[in-house]
Amino acid sequence: MTRVVRIAMNRPLRRLFDYTLGAGLSLQPGQRVQVPFGRQQITGLVTAVGVTPPPGVTLKPVRSAMEDWPALPRETLRLLSWASDYYQHPLGECLFTALPPALRRGRPALRKTEAWWQARSSGAELPPQAHRQKALLAWLLQYSQGAATSAILSAGFNRSQLKTLEQKQLIEAAEPVLATASTESFAAPTLSPAQTDTAAQLPDPAQGFNACLLYGITGSGKTEIYLHYLKQHLGEQDQALVLVPEINLTPQTVARFQRYFGQRIVVWHSALNDSERLDTWLKIRHGEPVILIGTRSAVLLPFTGLRTLIVDEEHDSSYKQGEGFRYSARDLAVYRAHLNKCPVILGSATPSLESWYNAQQGKYTLATLEERAGNARPPHIKLLDIRSRPLEGGLSRPALNAIKQVLDNGEQVLVYVNRRGFAPVMMCFDCGHMVECPRCDTRLTYHRRDNAMRCHHCDFQAAATTQCPKCQSDAFKPVGQGTERSEDILTTDFPDTPVVRVDRDSTQRKGSIQAILKTVNTGEPCILVGTQMLAKGHDFANVTLVVVVNADGGLFSVDFRAPEQLLQTLLQVSGRAGRGDKPGTVLVQTCHSDHPLLRTLCTGRYGDMAEQLLAEREGGQLPPYRAMAIFRAEADTMEKSLQILDTIKPLAQAPGLEIWGPLPALIARRADRYRAQLVLNADNRKRLNKTLADVCQHLDQQKQPSGSRWMIDVDPQETG
Repeated sequence: MTRVVRIAMNRPLRRLFDYTLGAGLSLQPGQRVQVPFGRQQITGLVTAVGVTPPPGVTLKPVRSAMEDWPALPRETLRLLSWASDYYQHPLGECLFTALPPALRRGRPALRKTEAWWQARSSGAELPPQAHRQKALLAWLLQYSQGAATSAILSAGFNRSQLKTLEQKQLIEAAEPVLATASTESFAAPTLSPAQTDTAAQLPDPAQGFNACLLYGITGSGKTEIYLHYLKQHLGEQDQALVLVPEINLTPQTVARFQRYFGQRIVVWHSALNDSERLDTWLKIRHGEPVILIGTRSAVLLPFTGLRTLIVDEEHDSSYKQGEGFRYSARDLAVYRAHLNKCPVILGSATPSLESWYNAQQGKYTLATLEERAGNARPPHIKLLDIRSRPLEGGLSRPALNAIKQVLDNGEQVLVYVNRRGFAPVMMCFDCGHMVECPRCDTRLTYHRRDNAMRCHHCDFQAAATTQCPKCQSDAFKPVGQGTERSEDILTTDFPDTPVVRVDRDSTQRKGSIQAILKTVNTGEPCILVGTQMLAKGHDFANVTLVVVVNADGGLFSVDFRAPEQLLQTLLQVSGRAGRGDKPGTVLVQTCHSDHPLLRTLCTGRYGDMAEQLLAEREGGQLPPYRAMAIFRAEADTMEKSLQILDTIKPLAQAPGLEIWGPLPALIARRADRYRAQLVLNADNRKRLNKTLADVCQHLDQQKQPSGSRWMIDVDPQETG
């Protein structure tokens, strides 16, 4: 009897393909195989064996198995199959997302031998100015069995420093050590009484699945609780996953975890090269007892001994994939913990309204920590009304005076600006002309450092000019403020103080964020100017003043999530102040100081604000009180985009389901593509998912207008 297997391809196709098995070839679900596909030989993943193919179809044989073990174990297959159904995305693309790029391309699943290094001396022979070489030597002396090159690079050192120490015979090559239970003793962090009480509220892994929301105010020491929890509950042969939202937070987080877990710590993020990702993937797949610190896609990896999941800053929107397979890593972490029968801890000072609601409903347990670590106290938040006040680079005179006083006291200042570049608009004050992106319905941002006009949506770039392109007037000036403009004003006003800008432009080079953090962590007076990158997880002990340049952006947005995201950002950036022994102050510049949301902000109690926003959501019957999905369409004309959605609308009609649109997106034209959307709200999630599946199946069978495409976003984070 012919044996048949069902195989998924890394293609945007919602169907699977059947192949026959030759004599002597045995497969199981999750294995990688080589199969003929059209005129190509490509890599596929087995999803089922012993299937019955449709009658009258001639099947091709599987060419070969690429390994004799499944690349995706059973639990990972179940997770991704569920995610494919929930997010309405082709199963093949979902499954291949769990493989590193090298394996997607058909590379053998073999680990590249990595150099290990061991210290030979204390470093007395190094010159006094060789600070980084001394630091590397001291770091290696902590590990009697040596450390891998990847671990050394992750700790912030480089290959040049390694080579120099080798040439001076201060280090030597060592035998690689697999990440087994460590023979070295790393003490657990000491917790304060408040932290100890909170740690006692966390779930016991022995009791199986439990989703716990850890609500701890900024600076309360949630990371220490994570470390203590893992020390107390993680077995020597167990695996754990710690999700973090941003790659720029990873070096700081990795260093703290390595202090307590040594070589068990491995990392996963987009900046790793293919070999590094494959090596980490193989460690995880083969069950080595690692603690993985990773960004969004780490939740999809093929763990075989996962016993604990931690999602740090669980509210962060970067956990939601914005293109292709639009999954939420936070929500998949909860479902993965359910499959693994283990706890998941969702930590945040500003929990998402969905998680807060689940805790209020009893779906999640709630552990609270409302006391800062050590002698630190929550900062005092003040609203600074800037109506009728002259501004310099977006900063009012009272704010500049407060900055001067803090610097005179030998302390540090953080200035939060929600836009990068010099100014968001260049405008002619004679004819009113503003420079717009030729490819998007948005204006170009002026970057004075590069003398360029850039679109932050499609990356279009043009040279800046001092004359109006329309009327040739010299009254062509920047309007509004970005990080560059604030940096210039502060450099002029405080010439003797370092001004450090932190945004996407200033941190593109490898190691730049580490250099910035090193400057700030000296404790010397300085001014940090930056975007949301500064609001996430950083611990600056000597920052005692935070100035928010403009807090009004999210108050009147068409996106119903904007007020929540505004409060989260403001509280997160406010939490950078007063984390040491000195008290902190936050000045929030606004033209709407009487707005009830901002007035509630001054209390600093996020729980009260969350309840206020949830009441508004309930009144509007918005998530989390109803389920939401958005069909998005884009084409070379708006007519085609709306045509696709007009086709979908009658198909989506169902009891208990409300439809908005179709309407053009907030930025209707982006990169010369016209975008529109159709919003679906449902009282019942199962009914919504069934409707979505039926619509997707119908659309797959229909030919769409040329140059157009559609996509679906379940539980969208952006509704504009």
